[in-house]
Amino acid sequence: MKKTFNIINAILVLLVVVGDILYITLGGLLIKGLTSAGFVLIGITNLTYVILNKKADLKFPIIMLTGLVFAMLGDIILNIEFIIGAALFAVGHIFFFVSYCVLCKFKWSDLAYGAILFVPSVLLITLAPIFDFGGILMEVVCVVYALIISCMVGKAISNLVAEHSVINIIIMVGSILFFFSDLMLLFNVFGNLPKLVDILCLVTYYPAECLLGYSIFLANKTNETKLEQ
Repeated sequence: MKKTFNIINAILVLLVVVGDILYITLGGLLIKGLTSAGFVLIGITNLTYVILNKKADLKFPIIMLTGLVFAMLGDIILNIEFIIGAALFAVGHIFFFVSYCVLCKFKWSDLAYGAILFVPSVLLITLAPIFDFGGILMEVVCVVYALIISCMVGKAISNLVAEHSVINIIIMVGSILFFFSDLMLLFNVFGNLPKLVDILCLVTYYPAECLLGYSIFLANKTNETKLEQ
């Protein structure tokens, strides 16, 4: 069964990559929506695997999947109403953060890693002359969003520092790619930079979501995913 679900994961990831390429070349909200639905389907597939194998507490998989759903909604709505889309993404990041806390109990020191990301991010948003937010409201939205995603990525990094396991590596890489993608989105939307920035945003965003969706597959009660010390 494990091999079968790995094959299904590979097929779904391939479809998401194809959708990503099509969206970059052709555009269109329908293609974007279907591509985003692809990484949610990865999450659903892996939740099904976990349930069938009765290998894990369902708390982490369900919370992670909920985050993926909000990411999909944010991805679609962002093209229609930016602030609402950003808010949906932010809610998704909160669910991701909570799911990471399920894996490794929250410690106040986790916030230190988030601060390392947030401080330069907020300085970039508020001081860089290349950005035109069109008003204080959008700038505040970006700062609040930066705070939330920084805490999410910081927790992912903290988890890996605390416990070297495959699932924590997958989550950290996915979270960092997500952060980089959003940074490129910031430059693209408010910095009016070349098309390359938009491409970098898209080629890192969908792989990030696929990794987070695949992390559900690795959720289990045993230590089989731990790396050798």
